[in-house]
Amino acid sequence: MSQQVDAVVVGGGIGGLVAARTLIERGLRTVVLEASTRLGGPVRGGAFESLPRVPIDLGAESFAARGTAVGELADELGLDVVEPAAVSAWGYAAGQAFPLPRAGVLGIPAVPWAPDVRRAIGWAGVARASLDRVLPRSVGAGADDLGSLARARLGVRATERLVAPVATGVHSAPLDRLAVAAVAPGLRDRLAVEGSLTRAVGALRAAAPAGSAVRGIDGGMHAVVEALAGQIAASAEFWTDTPVTDATGPIHTTLRLGQEVVGVERSDDGGWVVRSRATAAGVAGGRGSLHTVTAPRLVVTTPAVGPLLEPWTGVVPAPEPGADVWLVTLLLDAPELDEAPRGSGMLVAPDATADAGRIRAKALTHSTAKWPWLAARVRAAAGDGMHVVRLSYGRLGEETRPPDAAEAARDASALLGVPVTDRVRDHLRQRWDGALPPPTPAYRADVTALSAAVGQVPGLAVTGGWVAGTGLAAIVAHAQAAVEGL
Repeated sequence: MSQQVDAVVVGGGIGGLVAARTLIERGLRTVVLEASTRLGGPVRGGAFESLPRVPIDLGAESFAARGTAVGELADELGLDVVEPAAVSAWGYAAGQAFPLPRAGVLGIPAVPWAPDVRRAIGWAGVARASLDRVLPRSVGAGADDLGSLARARLGVRATERLVAPVATGVHSAPLDRLAVAAVAPGLRDRLAVEGSLTRAVGALRAAAPAGSAVRGIDGGMHAVVEALAGQIAASAEFWTDTPVTDATGPIHTTLRLGQEVVGVERSDDGGWVVRSRATAAGVAGGRGSLHTVTAPRLVVTTPAVGPLLEPWTGVVPAPEPGADVWLVTLLLDAPELDEAPRGSGMLVAPDATADAGRIRAKALTHSTAKWPWLAARVRAAAGDGMHVVRLSYGRLGEETRPPDAAEAARDASALLGVPVTDRVRDHLRQRWDGALPPPTPAYRADVTALSAAVGQVPGLAVTGGWVAGTGLAAIVAHAQAAVEGL
């Protein structure tokens, strides 16, 4: 099958869907090619078998409040943006649980002698971290990675007990592999102005929007994917006479699922010829069939297709695989959790231990404590005292043994301080297999070079998490800007 359209978007994650919607709003006939049979990438929803009407996020469950792109998109899609409950997040390190400092960025405190910082790292840690206010501004100024910067300015204890649990829990990579520019935009620039890392964090926090640092969507973040897909699919009604049947049925004429892009060429008129192979039996022509779409505009949102662009960009980022992450979501009958003993959840330092042994979980989210909308729906469907807790496993460079519900319950018991091993009423497991490259300094340098090269190629754009960085706020804003003038 061959078709001529106005734009081809490769990849059906959030970046691809936002890019496609932005192009469609300009009146452009747009097709999305997605290799798998699911849209949304790491934004996905599901439900417990016992509570089929209660939506659960199986991937991203919030977005950073910085910027307005996600909030405005949600409003345009008719979705309600919600704030989490006013409970603190906790950390776990050196066998202890403690509330994380409220005023911080990736665990770096704005006030190193604040009571919540002292509780986490003790007086010795406070004394060393406070030296940041008087150290020469040159100390740590040349550090590209977060670990080197934090240790130079704050010392080892603050780095291991505050920065490590937060940053490694969020990004699934060791501190020394996290590029400061990628995981904390603006921090190095502010450090150069303030001459102090903690003062720089304070300035960034002061400039941030009031309220929580994150937001969510009533009904779950996966509602964004469903709404985007509906709008994109509906756009085909205006420019196709005959629906095209694929793995999802005829309604998804513009959303071609089960289509792996295997070739990219330029046509004589300067347009793009995109060739794909069907990976699903339900695609027209059957599994293995070849399809071609031509268009003057091409948007690539996945690193898997990056090498196919080399003839025009001369740059192929060489990412290492991301962490092999597993999420285990537990439905617990535990009224003791009504008081949210560990707030909205916990971020766990690497190699953390408890009385029962090593804690492999890198993070725990007490979802029904964090999101009032979810608590209300669980209570209505299952009764009082029922809670949803999600644990995340997998760090960069480590082989992740798939966790089961029993291990997750043991880790949850140690982290929450409440025995729940015999309280599990249902569970879900989801694997994210390292598709998103870690934001290392070397990889970010490759991405910068690629973006510059793409800017010189007419009709070509790249976006998505592999170039925009981690987080929906970054991806949505980047995707909209990337195709603005395409």
